[in-house]
Order: sequence, then structure tokens, then C-alpha cells
Amino acid sequence: MKIAVASQNRREITDHTGRCRKFWIYNIETGNILSKQLLELPKEQCFHDSSPHDPSPLDGMQALIAGGMGTGLVRRLESMSIKAIITTEIDPDKAVEDYLNGTLDTIPAEPHEHGHKQAK
Repeated sequence: MKIAVASQNRREITDHTGRCRKFWIYNIETGNILSKQLLELPKEQCFHDSSPHDPSPLDGMQALIAGGMGTGLVRRLESMSIKAIITTEIDPDKAVEDYLNGTLDTIPAEPHEHGHKQAK
């Protein structure tokens, strides 16, 4: 299992996931964290600036943990078979551990949407 955590400053979970370009990628096996590595995206591959029809470096994740995202991004992640998880927790490691333990506090997606680039 792979879990991505939005963390633009590499220390805390990011609120604005659509513009985030840095993600901690956790490799999980039998409920334990095996490794953690930083994935840095170029600006054109952040969710806000990319087409939902293009491949994403986050393809293959089972979940994405973030501090905030709109319903449009939630639907986009669902179309990629990625579970969108929004939390008030700010520590990436603690968020993943709590998620794996079933104790992560979550909040609903923000009910806003706005235009994004469409496939050409």
C-alpha cells in the first residue's frame, strides 16, 4: 500500500492540496511504515495546473492525506482510485500512523469548485 501526504513545507500537512507540489510517499506493508520518501512535482503537474485526463506521479497511491481540498479534487482522486482523506492533524508521520490505526480525525471536503485546465 502507498499513502501520499501533501506537505509543501516538508514538515506539516498542507491545506491547499490543489497547489501542493511536495508529497511524502509512505510505503506500507501489513500495517507498518516501511519507508518514506519525498516526491517533488514540477508546477505543471500539481493538481490545480494539470488535466485530470493526464497521468499523474501520484497514480498508484491508495490514499492521499491532506489538510484541505475541494469536492472537485475529491472526485478527481476517486477517479484515480485514490481515497481522499482530509484531517486537522498537521504532523505527516502521526497522520499516517493514526490512519493505519483507524484513529485519524477527518473532516469533510470544502464545498467549493473552480475551473481547471481541461484536456486538449
